[in-house]
Amino acid sequence: MNNKMNLNFNIITLLLVLTLLNCKNDNSFSDYKYTDKPIVLTCNDFNSKLYHEALYAFENDILKFYSKTGKNVSLTQAYGNFVRNASYKRVKYEDVISAHTLEVFKALKNENTLWDANNAKSHLNYNSSIVNCIANNIQDTALKTTFNALVTTNSMSPKLFGAPLNSKYRTVIKDKYLATYIALDLFYSKLFDIDFSKVDLDKPEPKVDFNKKPE
Repeated sequence: MNNKMNLNFNIITLLLVLTLLNCKNDNSFSDYKYTDKPIVLTCNDFNSKLYHEALYAFENDILKFYSKTGKNVSLTQAYGNFVRNASYKRVKYEDVISAHTLEVFKALKNENTLWDANNAKSHLNYNSSIVNCIANNIQDTALKTTFNALVTTNSMSPKLFGAPLNSKYRTVIKDKYLATYIALDLFYSKLFDIDFSKVDLDKPEPKVDFNKKPE
C-alpha cells in the first residue's frame, strides 16, 4: 500500500512540476512591440497576444527584407514576393528573420499544441485551436472552402494550398486570419530547420510603413 501511495505521490508531483514549467514558459515572453496595432485574432482559446506579436513581427521582417532593393515596396508586394518564393522553396529565412522575430519564435515553440512533430508536410499542427480559428474566419469564400477541405481530409500542406494562395495573396492585407496562417506555416514552421548559430542577427532594422499603399 505504501509503495502504491508513494507512486501516486510521485506522479502527482511530476505533473505539478510540468504544469508549473509550462506556465512559466507560456508567460516568459514580454517584449511586445506591436501592442498599438489592430487586434488580429478574436478567438479565445489560445494566446492571442503572442500570435498578434508573431504576425506583425513577420510582416515587419518581410517588408524590410523586400525593401532592400531601395524600391518603395508595399506590404502587399512584400507578401506577393514572399508567398511566391515560399511556394517554390526559395526563401532564405536566415536572411529574412530579425533578432526580435527569433525571440517571438522561441516563445511560439513553447505553444505545445501549435506544432506537430509527426507532420511530414509541415511542423504546424493543422488540428490546433488556432488553425481551427483561422479555418472558420478566412474572408475569401473560395480560399476558405479549399482550406477547410484540405484540413478536413488531412491533405493540408503548404504546397497544395500554395497554388490558390498565390493568386489571392492581396487579401491578406485585410484578412489577418489568412495572414496569420502564412506567418505560421510558411515562415515560423520553417525556422525549426534553421541553424541560428550561423545567422547574422545584427542587421540594421530600418522603420517600415505598414500603411503604405500598394503601387
